[in-house]
Amino acid sequence: MHRPYVDSRPMRLFTHRPMSLRNFLLLLGLAVVSFGCFSLPGEKASWQTAVDHQTRQLGYRNWIIITEASFPAQNRPGIRQVNAPVEVPEVLDYVLQSMEQTENVRPRVYVTREMRSVENDFAPGIDAFREKLKTALHSHETTELDQQSLITLMEDANRSFDVLVIRTPTALPYTSVFMELQPGYWDAESESRLRQRIERERMEKLARPAL
Repeated sequence: MHRPYVDSRPMRLFTHRPMSLRNFLLLLGLAVVSFGCFSLPGEKASWQTAVDHQTRQLGYRNWIIITEASFPAQNRPGIRQVNAPVEVPEVLDYVLQSMEQTENVRPRVYVTREMRSVENDFAPGIDAFREKLKTALHSHETTELDQQSLITLMEDANRSFDVLVIRTPTALPYTSVFMELQPGYWDAESESRLRQRIERERMEKLARPAL
């Protein structure tokens, strides 16, 4: 009686082939990209780090402009630019929070006069944007000027002072926010009182009789 032949060699389920250099580099690139996109809880995004770096170098009479997507590109010396992949209100919220943590500067916030009149029927989403912007302002008062006047103010300031432009993908008209930086520890009222006192002292000195 013949026994049936049984192959005692272990079954090989997979055939190993050396990985090509091209495939190795492709997998390595995917790993690097995946790691770059991963952020730990509490870790800042790259645009936030860039904004922190730039704002630390700004002071009195510098400007920060948070722009919507179609805002004119600027290439003058003294204008720095950061691209943020988030909407205007989120950037504004972050910038104001950063300023609130220091007493060096505080912003005078300008919004465009045109934004108030833009209708949701012609720019879907503008009503929701205005509500988000109100929350992001952290109770800061705003001054309304037409957009061209604000651009002119920014360009005039840029002749002597630096301007930081933070570009966003916000696709709504007239939604850029302009911030003129003021001393954080010295407000306009204090400056006015100081000038009045200096002028009063000058007049008193002139009124003294000559000896």
